[in-house]
Amino acid sequence: MSKATFELYRDQADEWRWRLVHDNGNVIADSGEGYDRKAGARKGIESVKKNAPDATVETQE
Repeated sequence: MSKATFELYRDQADEWRWRLVHDNGNVIADSGEGYDRKAGARKGIESVKKNAPDATVETQE
């Protein structure tokens, strides 16, 4: 079972954003940009779910 939840919300600029929040309240990831429509933010969430389930980790030094 997941220990994180995606949250959809409007920011101060009245744009839609998403964030992935762990059960302990820490933000794990966020949209990094605002969307005009809620549907755009939802598509962003679905893209993360689809494209990164087994993403590799690269160290940048």
